[in-house]
Amino acid sequence: MNKKPFPIPVVPAGEIRTDAALDACSSAEPFVLMVLGDSMEPEFVEGDIIVIEPEGLAVDGSYVMAWLENEWIFRQLSGSEGGWKLRALNPRYPTASIPDLSVIKGVIIQKSKPGRRKAAKRYVD
Repeated sequence: MNKKPFPIPVVPAGEIRTDAALDACSSAEPFVLMVLGDSMEPEFVEGDIIVIEPEGLAVDGSYVMAWLENEWIFRQLSGSEGGWKLRALNPRYPTASIPDLSVIKGVIIQKSKPGRRKAAKRYVD
């Protein structure tokens, strides 16, 4: 049986268009992204694949995707009800204070190296 590959459009963030196929996906479905940059080194290096759970429970120490100041940001959540922060693991990047957890749009539940199934690491049970 020869199946046709399903094309996945890759476009710069500023050029994202609405797509009926993408709109049909549930917002609660986990999705994957590739790490770009060095802000989360040494735990996450450029090229790592991360799995994001949109409805995951964000707690102190969780790795999260957040929508902050009109851009997506991948950071580690720290703090408590008294004050939350998004911190980069690489000390060259600033820590951002957030008003509450409403900016958190997903929790990283797993990372892996492309092409290496045994190199996966889970962050939740």
